[in-house]
Amino acid sequence: MKKIVLFLLLSVNITATFAALEVQKVANNVYALVGETTQRSVTNFGNNSTHGVIITNEGVVLIDSGASYLGAQEIHQTIQTLTDKPIKIVINTGGQDHRWLGNEYFQKLGARIVASTKAQADQKARADYHLTRLGGLIKQSLEGTNPVVATEVFETQKNIELGDVKLELYYFGSAHTAGDIFIYMPSEQIMFTGDIVFNDRMLGIGPARNSQSWVNVFEKMANFKPKHIVPGHGHVSDLPTATKNTQSYLKFLIHEVSKILDNDGDMLQASKIDQSDFHFLSGHESIAGKNAQWVFEQMEFDY
Repeated sequence: MKKIVLFLLLSVNITATFAALEVQKVANNVYALVGETTQRSVTNFGNNSTHGVIITNEGVVLIDSGASYLGAQEIHQTIQTLTDKPIKIVINTGGQDHRWLGNEYFQKLGARIVASTKAQADQKARADYHLTRLGGLIKQSLEGTNPVVATEVFETQKNIELGDVKLELYYFGSAHTAGDIFIYMPSEQIMFTGDIVFNDRMLGIGPARNSQSWVNVFEKMANFKPKHIVPGHGHVSDLPTATKNTQSYLKFLIHEVSKILDNDGDMLQASKIDQSDFHFLSGHESIAGKNAQWVFEQMEFDY
């Protein structure tokens, strides 16, 4: 009986040690690797995020390298189920942990690491914070993780070509983090947005704490009228879905907080804003009130 119990416990542990990334095909040779929409954890290696994969005739472009060395390894192993071509370019869409803390893994494979200048600065500024926070969330899954910031940067716009694929990289201002960019693939009308778009889960206002800038950056991205959006979190969608899940929510908060400020209200009132129209997004229970408070804090300062 003891042997049976031990076997069952070991089986549970083995099952719990790997939360696979879901592969979602976007177009021919273009994929999204969709992580869990829950919190970072030991089982997902911090990859509660979505990553883009573009397979060209000369190698692979990876959008975002994961939150840890083991997270990067998980991404690479998933890519190897799609192609045996090497990872040639890694693009960090921002300074959040799951966008870049796997850089060292891919750099060792010979990949170029690209980001905006603002994202690189954010990576340098918050590296210790990320490692400390992840240490409490993913624990042993952080083993082997060393922060390596992007080595190839640009200010506002950069074109990248690899084999038969051309990509356009744009920085228009802060969104979830200070250096968030979007990446457009004109041939397929695909947009990789990083944390500029959250699908399936409720966004967090994030360290940039500038909701109006985020709305403006989203608008710049939307002006390209992409057919497919690969978000920073959640599944691939069309533009109307991304708008509903991200920009409409931000505009809603700004509008509601404006009404409170116009009537000399306070942060407590902001925390009680009725956000039930957005309860279809996972995680709203824990983040909705905080989002309203953060927007209030920023807007009160600007009023």
